[in-house]
Amino acid sequence: MNQNSSVRKLARCAVVAAIYVVLCMALQPFSYGAVQVRVAEALCLLPVFGPEYIAGVVLGCFLANLLGSTIVDVIFGTLATLLACLVTYKLRDLRFKGLALAASLPPVLFNAVIIGIEIAVLFPDPSSSAPLWLACITNGISVGIGELISCTVLGVLLVKIIETKAALRKVFVSE
Repeated sequence: MNQNSSVRKLARCAVVAAIYVVLCMALQPFSYGAVQVRVAEALCLLPVFGPEYIAGVVLGCFLANLLGSTIVDVIFGTLATLLACLVTYKLRDLRFKGLALAASLPPVLFNAVIIGIEIAVLFPDPSSSAPLWLACITNGISVGIGELISCTVLGVLLVKIIETKAALRKVFVSE
């Protein structure tokens, strides 16, 4: 790999991290809490295009949580995103009718489980008498629904748009 390629990958990583943070901050009411649709999570599908995007998305999540959430979420939210991006990368070539649907599921599952438990344990609803296991499931479902919207709808759409643009570029631009 030449130095120019490394610089481009580093720049892409930084841009992805910045976009993640900006989306979270600009859409703050939707990005944090038990009921959330973190639009920036659509970027979790970018590892479909290369492993360098894993670092960008994870760094963006880390910084967004550092700026807008708790230290616990900085740790566990970033961990959930790291695990999700690693598995998404592994599923990058698996397609259903040309769509990266399988790659969209790791962020949904890791965040539903990890963040669902985090919210239930660390931020229990004082007005609820539900057992902890039920709170974990309820919060996990809530987080999972938000992740489905962000990753399986927006993220898959993002991948499709990028792939379509790349295919059109090959047809219309001679390099």
